[in-house]
Amino acid sequence: MNLLSVNAVSKAYGEKVLFNKISFGINYGDKVALVAKNGSGKTTLFKILKGLEIADEGEVTFRKDITIGFLEQNFSFDETQSIQQLIDNADNPFVKCIKNYNHAVKLSESGNAAATDKLHDALEQMNQLGAWDYEKNIVEILSRLEIRDTTQIISTLSGGQKKRVAVALTLINRPNLIIMDEPTNHLDIDMIEWLENYLQDNSLSILLVTHDRYFLDEVCDRIIEIDNHELFEYKGNFDYYLEKKAEREQILNAEIDKAKNLYRREVVWVRKMPKARGTKSKSRVDAFYEIEKKAKQKRTEKRIELTVKMERMGSKIVELHRITKNYPNKKILTEPFTYTFIPGEKIGVVGKNGVGKTTLLNIIQGKEQVDTGKVSLGDTIVFGYYSQGGMQISNDKRIIEIVQDIADHIPLANGTSLSASQLLTRFNFPPNVQYSYAHTLSGGEKRRLFLLTVLMKNPNFLILDEPTNDLDIVTLQTLEDFLEEFKGCVLIVSHDRYFIDRLVDHTFVLEGNGAIKDFPGNYTEYRESLKLKDESLKSVVSEESLKFEVQSLKLAVESKQTEKPATKKLSFKIQRELEELEKEIPKLEEKKKGLENELASGITDYNNIQKLSAELKLLSESLDEKSMRWLEIQEEI
Repeated sequence: MNLLSVNAVSKAYGEKVLFNKISFGINYGDKVALVAKNGSGKTTLFKILKGLEIADEGEVTFRKDITIGFLEQNFSFDETQSIQQLIDNADNPFVKCIKNYNHAVKLSESGNAAATDKLHDALEQMNQLGAWDYEKNIVEILSRLEIRDTTQIISTLSGGQKKRVAVALTLINRPNLIIMDEPTNHLDIDMIEWLENYLQDNSLSILLVTHDRYFLDEVCDRIIEIDNHELFEYKGNFDYYLEKKAEREQILNAEIDKAKNLYRREVVWVRKMPKARGTKSKSRVDAFYEIEKKAKQKRTEKRIELTVKMERMGSKIVELHRITKNYPNKKILTEPFTYTFIPGEKIGVVGKNGVGKTTLLNIIQGKEQVDTGKVSLGDTIVFGYYSQGGMQISNDKRIIEIVQDIADHIPLANGTSLSASQLLTRFNFPPNVQYSYAHTLSGGEKRRLFLLTVLMKNPNFLILDEPTNDLDIVTLQTLEDFLEEFKGCVLIVSHDRYFIDRLVDHTFVLEGNGAIKDFPGNYTEYRESLKLKDESLKSVVSEESLKFEVQSLKLAVESKQTEKPATKKLSFKIQRELEELEKEIPKLEEKKKGLENELASGITDYNNIQKLSAELKLLSESLDEKSMRWLEIQEEI
């Protein structure tokens, strides 16, 4: 069943073409990832799908009568409402159905003559939609995303909290098609892993943009890519996509080289050819223009070259001596923490949102004071801090001016230097873009420019706070390659498990109990250690339980053997009563189970429901009474 069709859609802003005549479809149960370089139009395409932008040409068609959930990067709420109000006012069929059912129940209780038919219709609708589990679904989603106080007003929430609310509202509405732009940004790793499992449901149909490669592999089985204004499709995981993309680019570059060689020969012929042309000449001229088009086709863009000089690093880097840090209403680091950084090490920092990861980064840089202990910095340390907040961009600043404000010429590791324009070109900001105003850049392009300004200062201690947010996969791969070769220290806070797994030597784990654990391995190794520990603990508990049960059984047997219980003979009347009870109780239990199953089967007749409920109540009372009498007789034996 087709849910979405995108047919020959094009979009450009002036001379900047984003995509040209792209087509794809989403069917029921499809889970599709959209990947592209920053600035290629991913977010614009999502806006076209939502109706916020108009395509220059082409058609977008959604199946009639389906619900669509959009999770945008730049989401907006009514800031004056509470979280609960947003949930209650959600525009989805479940809320409407439940409100209708509650209204019908009230009418029935008031004795309204028409209530029976309305209640019957409301029950039928609840059963058809499966709305009975709606409240349970809300509770699970809110708890998993750690949204505990739904009375909070939206305007009082942080950016990360608002993102979690946006994700929750998208899932709570249970749309037929979910369209998500960077859903993992601002979620901690536990939340991301839960979201992976949630989205794997076969009944969900998904189109998403994500840079998180583990998330992409777990959720999606198809990848579509916008590259050089065209759309390409790959049916497989991320590794398969990389392999086939490399093959495609190799073939394309070979075709361009071949066309260029042929074009050079043909252009000589075209210039020498007389004006009067025959039929054969005309066909050759037409072919020439096709060759010219192919020869002038843009090659695959080169990857960003991250080559900047690193300031010399002395023997002393950063030393933390028994530091603690807490706030009046929050424990960050109650247990004294000591650590001495050594040259070249790469450390990951993981933990739930709000446990103090960013606070730790600020302490290391001297931006926040500790409560006790001491932070000692080496004289040669130059920090490069890539923060979550990014950089503030003035509306009147051009891209090249931002770079020139730092330096006109930038020294490289090999002893040469580059001008500001040359460095921007290496970072995939070509000359025709450099004099554009910086505020016109996409979110990912702004993050790439921010990364450039951080590296321009030639740091020898890089601190990266969520560096993967909004960066495209190509930029992330280049950044990973650069960091692997970087000789200075690197401290990384990231929810991107692939990024951390590839780079770090060991991991600082902030578990939220006021202590930092230094784990000798990457994030996946840390999670595996927790699983082994949990399994080991279960094994110990199970073994102890088994020992206890065996010991208890042994004692019971010994007790029976040594005891000479005094038995009391029952009267004929009570013995008969006991025998009757032992026959009746199983029958009553079986009948009770049958009534419960019938009530849970989805019957919609209100009168029948009332009748069965009353019968079940009387049956339960009778069963309780007979069971109690049976226990009394047993005590007399």
